[in-house]
Amino acid sequence: MSRQFDDTSRMWESDGPFGRWTSAAEAMAIDLVDRDDEFVATVDLPGFERDDIDIQITDHTLRIEAEHEETLDEEEERFIRHERRHESTKRSIRLPEEVDKDGVKAHMKNGVLTVTLPKLATEAARNIEIEGT
Repeated sequence: MSRQFDDTSRMWESDGPFGRWTSAAEAMAIDLVDRDDEFVATVDLPGFERDDIDIQITDHTLRIEAEHEETLDEEEERFIRHERRHESTKRSIRLPEEVDKDGVKAHMKNGVLTVTLPKLATEAARNIEIEGT
């Protein structure tokens, strides 16, 4: 029964050509909204600061990595329990359309990262007249 519970709390994380199983606690939660002219990704990253986060846009993929290390002087503290040493998480999400990489903006407030990704303008179709007789 315990194994079944563990299996249901895990999810598949695809990163590049390979993937791996991660627990729900490891993976960051992302909401991706499609607006008329942009995508907006809202990401929960509690405990991370702006400088801990790296955002990359390549082709149709948004990649977010967050990492921070708790630095404490263990000689000054008498820990009864010490579990907050190092935390990292990463996630890649495929975007349904190309975005304007130069126009991407990110904002962080209260542990919530918001990434605004403007869509690339698509050119209207042009009719081609056929020459000849």
